[in-house]
Amino acid sequence: MHPLEIKVLRSFSAADIITVRYVVDTLGLNEGQANQAISRLITREYIYEEGKTTTVVYECTPFGMKYVKKGTVESVICKVLSKKGACTMSTLRNDLSFAPDIVGAAFGRLVKLKAIIVDKQRNVRLGSRTDVAKGNLIDKLLTQAKTGMLKEESLTTDEKEIMKMICRKRGASSTLFRLGEVSYTRYKLSAEGITAAQKLKEMNITGEELAALTPELLRTQKWQGKRFRSYDAQMPPVRVLLGRTNSYCQYLRDIKDKLTGMGFEEFDGPLVETEFWNSDALFMPQFHSARDVHDVYSVRQPTHAAYIEEPYFEQVVRAHEDGGDTESLGWRYAFDRDFAKRLILRSQGTVLSAKTLPYAKIPGKYFGVLRCFRRDQVDATHLCDFYQLEGIVLGHTVTLKTLLGLLSIFAKKFAGAEEIKYVPGYFPFTEPSVEVHIKHPTIGWFELGGSGIFRPEVSKSLGVDVPVLAWGLGIDRMALFHLGLSDLRDLFSYEIDTVRMRRNRYAKD
Repeated sequence: MHPLEIKVLRSFSAADIITVRYVVDTLGLNEGQANQAISRLITREYIYEEGKTTTVVYECTPFGMKYVKKGTVESVICKVLSKKGACTMSTLRNDLSFAPDIVGAAFGRLVKLKAIIVDKQRNVRLGSRTDVAKGNLIDKLLTQAKTGMLKEESLTTDEKEIMKMICRKRGASSTLFRLGEVSYTRYKLSAEGITAAQKLKEMNITGEELAALTPELLRTQKWQGKRFRSYDAQMPPVRVLLGRTNSYCQYLRDIKDKLTGMGFEEFDGPLVETEFWNSDALFMPQFHSARDVHDVYSVRQPTHAAYIEEPYFEQVVRAHEDGGDTESLGWRYAFDRDFAKRLILRSQGTVLSAKTLPYAKIPGKYFGVLRCFRRDQVDATHLCDFYQLEGIVLGHTVTLKTLLGLLSIFAKKFAGAEEIKYVPGYFPFTEPSVEVHIKHPTIGWFELGGSGIFRPEVSKSLGVDVPVLAWGLGIDRMALFHLGLSDLRDLFSYEIDTVRMRRNRYAKD
């Protein structure tokens, strides 16, 4: 039994209500040690949960901390009036260096407490000594809260009245206190725990016994007169957990290795892109709903790029306005060059496919495992921060049949899906367009990603005059199949045991 467990068992009786705070205060342990001891004793069934207690607490906000040393606006107002006596509101404001809204709020609280009085002539003066003392309680509460949260049960009636005026449950950056609740779990000794405690006392085991003979104890002779803990030679050794690569990271590496083995070259690029490469170069009109401010993340500073590479900028502009040299009519609108330079976090991996086209070899095969950002409702199949498996294949002989064959490899060999189907889709930058759907044993059918053949408005504007197959697949969703999961959020779990179990399963596969 761990020394901390022994100390807790010996220190409490069957009638005691045990809480983490009570253990800390009684035994002088820190909170982590108290939690550790209680957790171990629950596992041994020496203590059990008796119930929970919820306490209302008040926490000093960062705004309130500013006034701990220099005093609140209320106390400053009272000091000014104590020196001046009665005066007008304008005179009072002139003697204060605070913002008008802060002064107004403090003035209102003091009036409500009757700490200051406004007469019929609109002159301001201090109230009774008792009421002024109420106003000064705010400073006292701030000083007390400097070292920790205040419990409602520890406040006087006057302090509770004032606290209701100066605290908020949430929001309001100019609030002195924030209202909250803290739950405490109550524990009691079980019958087994009482028996164990009695045996420990009979055997004179205190928890102060030494666990090991260290060089320090030998050097200082402090081992003399001390008792040592007994050792159990039959006890199994501590499990050694070796460090391993995260299973999802390993999956991404394996995908890259497989594609490289198939003759693909990898591309990559910055997370911050311009609207031009993210959407304009993909023949997505600037009035498209997917380019709304609520669907992409904009960069606050700097807001725009200095320039965009030529001649591709002007060629894409012409493709949008009248089709340019692509034998298209274009979108027929006035292209906004300034909007095209706006900086955003890339919302789709296809941006790298577009940037690769001007430098691509023909024939050529390229791919990227790219991190993307999109304002989306987070659920089992959607994240705001996700990865896409992006790729293009260029050549004179590539066709839609070639694309469907690649999609089948990705869905069956890379993801491990047994049932797939192709659904006609629409994307501004591909024609024809195909969505690939796969069936998950738990979630059911969902879209793995989109694909198609780049339109001439995309490929010709970027200097390529051969068919270009393109796809953007949710590699996070592919990993759901491979790792036996049913929720994308589990890929990024911080529960180390869950991640370790998943890694062991992946290693076996």
